[in-house]
Amino acid sequence: MLTAINPATGKIIQTYEEDGAQEVADKITAAHQAFLSWRETTFPQRVEKLRNASQILSNKKEEYAALMAREMGKPIRDGRAEIEKCAWVCDYYADNALTALQPEIIETDARISYISFTPLGAILAIMPWNYPFWQVFRFAAPALMAGNAAVLKHASNVPGCSLAIEGVFKAAGFPDKLFQNVLLSSQSVDLLVAQPLIRAVTLTGSLSAGRAVAAGAGNLLKKTVLELGGSDPYIILEDADLKKAVKACVTSRLLNSGQSCIAAKRFVVVEAVRKKFEDMLITQMEEKQMGNPLEEDTEIGPQASFELRDNLQRQVARSIEAGARCHLGGRIPPGDGAFYPPTVLGNVKKGMPAYDEETFGPVAAVIAVKDEAEAIRVANDTAFGLGAAVFTEDVARGERIAAKELEAGSCFVNAFVKSDPRLPFGGIKQSGYGRELSHYGIKEFTNIKTVYVA
Repeated sequence: MLTAINPATGKIIQTYEEDGAQEVADKITAAHQAFLSWRETTFPQRVEKLRNASQILSNKKEEYAALMAREMGKPIRDGRAEIEKCAWVCDYYADNALTALQPEIIETDARISYISFTPLGAILAIMPWNYPFWQVFRFAAPALMAGNAAVLKHASNVPGCSLAIEGVFKAAGFPDKLFQNVLLSSQSVDLLVAQPLIRAVTLTGSLSAGRAVAAGAGNLLKKTVLELGGSDPYIILEDADLKKAVKACVTSRLLNSGQSCIAAKRFVVVEAVRKKFEDMLITQMEEKQMGNPLEEDTEIGPQASFELRDNLQRQVARSIEAGARCHLGGRIPPGDGAFYPPTVLGNVKKGMPAYDEETFGPVAAVIAVKDEAEAIRVANDTAFGLGAAVFTEDVARGERIAAKELEAGSCFVNAFVKSDPRLPFGGIKQSGYGRELSHYGIKEFTNIKTVYVA
């Protein structure tokens, strides 16, 4: 049984029966059968369906935003933006898939030799709750345009979102069963990965989940793409425009109530500007409105569950016990709901959870350093490598640091890290491997095939 609980109230929304083993097997078989026909369709036929999906998303934006607010606490205006981005990624691949997957001619001693990109089959997507629509569409749009089928195992706390997404693809006119939603708990993931007709797996989630799925898929020699979170550093150099830097840092740290893999989490600040930066950060974090995610003026909703909120509190408390200074927040507020306030920790050092671990909530950790060299060392002193940013008025200096010094999949200068359908997205180190989005993402789940004609 899967239970959707409103984290703003703690009340049960609805319960759902899990799919049984035979039902799961039947769904995957049906997805494979749909794939056999879908792979023969033309790109214009695929484009038509994907544009339909984009239009449905736009038309039902309010409904889907409210659904996310109820199931996982996303502020309603953030939900609207998420649905708009889903429509964008559909339009992007409708516009660009044909070009991205054109055969690549390679001159050899053959009469003709080229690389083609052919679909693999049914791709399993194991998706998280924090961006319950976006995470799915950034996978499904390119996967379906490449000619694959999709099987979705969504997070257990957003079953309504997973069913709504399946409904989008049905209403858009995609072949019946090409996009399949399975309702299962996380404990049943191995069952899915092991299905013979699942040809590859993509997962966005925790490090432990990624390791388990990678091990299971690797044992069966199935390709995986993994995005496993991060502890993104934002370097603030002595010549940074602090007004712009703080605004970007606060926006990034509080996106989705702080529950974003690419949110700014560790603020690595040169000591010369540390006090001023910290004061400005505290002021702007304190101004943010926390409350009912269905209300228009709410900027920070609840955490997605009480368990997640309580774990965040433990990380903050342990950091304070180890010597961090709490300048703002740091305590669970009274009342209903899994709320956690914007929190600023100063004097954060190595060995504290706020330094060493991913804090998945509205907690900013300020780490003082003496200069650029130490800032780069501290920024890279993490097991993760998803995103990073650097703020400096010397653009050439910032670009050098971003391009050559920072160890992350996405490195931004004077802006907060965000995903974009036109740019590849993914991490290194324990943030995972593989890429989503752009032409790199659509090729991940294709057979990059050499064709040689003598």
